[in-house]
Amino acid sequence: MQKNVDTLIQLLDNLKADTPAKWGKMTAQHMVEHIGVTLWISAGKINVKCFTPADKIPMMIRFLNSDMPMPKNFISPAIGEELLPLRFETFDEAVANTKEGYKAFLAYFEANPEAKITNPAYGDLDFEQWKTFHTKHISHHFTQFGLIDE
Repeated sequence: MQKNVDTLIQLLDNLKADTPAKWGKMTAQHMVEHIGVTLWISAGKINVKCFTPADKIPMMIRFLNSDMPMPKNFISPAIGEELLPLRFETFDEAVANTKEGYKAFLAYFEANPEAKITNPAYGDLDFEQWKTFHTKHISHHFTQFGLIDE
């Protein structure tokens, strides 16, 4: 059974800075910061453009709404092959920022229930679509670090 976003965010407390990835280049802190950025994007605090051509968005939305997991070792065109520099001095600061990003996401859509925010892969998403994205995306990375089973 798929976990909801609230439950997934709580699982961050089970992650340690030295938890190794089962696949991919990310460290635990890279992953936490990566999730944090997507949460801040969905809160309207970081503006991005969609890199997916408009004619491919319907296919992307079908994937988003499917039970199919994100593929392992996927290289996001929005990020590229290299790890981004860490933004926070410590792992704990990165976790706190990610949790704050989640609160900001919820607060933004509570104040703006009809809003749509651009996702770099899926285009303009409403609150429910962003929750679906976060569930799929965070689940992907949490399986990467063994926080949830595949």
